[in-house]
Amino acid sequence: MRPRAAAEARAAAPESADPAWAPPILHSLAVFTVTRSVEAVLWPDPFADFRPERWGYHYGEAFTKPPLFDAAQPAFRWDHDPWPINVFGHGLLGSEIYLRARTCRFGAPAAVAFAIAGTHLWEYGYEANGVRPSALDLVYTPLAGALLGELRYATWRAARGIRSAPARLLVRALVDPFGEIERGAGVFDC
Repeated sequence: MRPRAAAEARAAAPESADPAWAPPILHSLAVFTVTRSVEAVLWPDPFADFRPERWGYHYGEAFTKPPLFDAAQPAFRWDHDPWPINVFGHGLLGSEIYLRARTCRFGAPAAVAFAIAGTHLWEYGYEANGVRPSALDLVYTPLAGALLGELRYATWRAARGIRSAPARLLVRALVDPFGEIERGAGVFDC
């Protein structure tokens, strides 16, 4: 069986099959690493400050103070980030984590838990060396991610019914571009 056909056959397996843990974990770590690198380029202050004393200070704040929530700010600016970053960026990040878990045979509740865990890793691991974790991000990212991710997953699964292979691939690539690249390259099979 061709690698692509084998991957599609495994993806079509019933949801009761055991989930594959490595692909969503490695995918999420790669997405986080690329995203954090882009942050360092776009916002060098504070994200490109690699001095150990600055990292120590920021990690110290992350683990000794509550997550940032400034109720005096307008909606979706409670962490002082621009609202498009919070609404769209965090929603898409959450949906990417959630979707990868779903395509790797996690049930919806397990995918939500995976998105929550991934969000905490992002806030307290990847981003906390530059800024204090955000209460908004800790709640909104997995919730918006689950809603958008489940819509993406339903579309991805429904694409199986498209008879035309190019049309099926196009629909799947539109709703899961990174996943289709990974599956097509044989990196991951789900």
